[in-house]
Amino acid sequence: MQRLDTNSPDFQHTLEKTIRERGGNPSNPSVATNVNTILNAIQEQGDEALLSYAKQWDGVPQSATAAELEVTPAEIDAAWHAASNETIDALTLAADRIRAFHVKQREESWTIQSDDGTFLSHRVIPLNTVGIYVPGGTAAYPSSVLMNAIPAQVAGVSNVIMATPSPQGPIAGAVLVAARIAEVSRVFRVGGAQAIGAMAYGTSTIPRVDKIVGPGNVWVAAAKRQVFGTVDIDMIAGPSEICILATRNGGASAEVLAADLLSQAEHDTQAMACVISTDESFVEEILNAIERQVQTLPRSAIAKKSINDVGLAITARNLEDAIRIIETIAPEHLELVIPNATTVAESIQNAGAIFCGPHTPEAVGDYVAGPNHVLPTSGSARFFSPLGVYDFVKRTNIVRFSPALLNELGPSIVHLANIEGLEGHAESIRLRLQAPNPKEH
Repeated sequence: MQRLDTNSPDFQHTLEKTIRERGGNPSNPSVATNVNTILNAIQEQGDEALLSYAKQWDGVPQSATAAELEVTPAEIDAAWHAASNETIDALTLAADRIRAFHVKQREESWTIQSDDGTFLSHRVIPLNTVGIYVPGGTAAYPSSVLMNAIPAQVAGVSNVIMATPSPQGPIAGAVLVAARIAEVSRVFRVGGAQAIGAMAYGTSTIPRVDKIVGPGNVWVAAAKRQVFGTVDIDMIAGPSEICILATRNGGASAEVLAADLLSQAEHDTQAMACVISTDESFVEEILNAIERQVQTLPRSAIAKKSINDVGLAITARNLEDAIRIIETIAPEHLELVIPNATTVAESIQNAGAIFCGPHTPEAVGDYVAGPNHVLPTSGSARFFSPLGVYDFVKRTNIVRFSPALLNELGPSIVHLANIEGLEGHAESIRLRLQAPNPKEH
């Protein structure tokens, strides 16, 4: 891990440079160019290009047809019957808690209707079709199925289309079980930029969607960036991040905190694990614990590279210093393992999700806490929010004036139109003010 100390005169510059130069950048020119080629091929050639890429990168058999990219109901049935009761129960528990949290996020339409003839309505309308992307290149993520699909379902989305790669063979059974629990409409065994392009533009096999959500690798992130405007997207999600602010009297040992840091480092070689403390010797204990634990992790090679390449261990002068560092990093996941953690959390502006106290590791948020685990990364917690029900609706306004109200407000409209030099706007009002009032219907 890179060691930083706030007492160093160049600390702030080094910190910002380290964050800025993290890998996995979807705006990398080489990545962007290659993704653009893939998207153009999907747009122009449809299923032909999609199938070619799926055979090349998604583990689809060379003999497969485009229709075979879709997972059949029989395959989902088989996965359900093959799953253990423990798996089904755990996923159902998680789904119930996720749904209960997200139901609270529903927005209501509202109307203003006044005696002066004003009728103003704000309508909240669910999107018709959304695409969810579930990573599957190096691991299976049934939890991501639930986190992406359930808010859409709660919002009232009619069609939830899921794309997930499975380059090593069949899609993991738990992913298909989760798709059934979350009431996903259709599942496709495609990934990467080609999956994003197919959902954005539509092919004969995969329907065009209104919005694409869900995390993925740098190719997925770059594709989402490029199709934005053709469809909506949730955010540009980069590699995972965890930042832990911990003190000796926070209630957790160095061993426990090391395990929390490794829980994110094992995701991806570009995942950032960061620990901050006011006690340099405690930081040292945590680093020693990481060194021991990483040796026995099944994903040890990934975690080691993550820790060595982009890990950060920071010694802060005091709590105020530490919070300033957190606000600069704006981490995806923040653990506060300090006294009065919940109070401190209220003062922090920039974090995707905050986990308070020694008994609330980030892993509870990944699975059963209830709030969404699709979170802003790479500092975008400064302006992005977690995925939620509000991401799956759009809003439209309805306006109706009475003749009396138009007569009352019309002169002001004419004046404002004249100020802006828009004579056509003014004339559309003047003609109505001069004409007899038509009958209202």
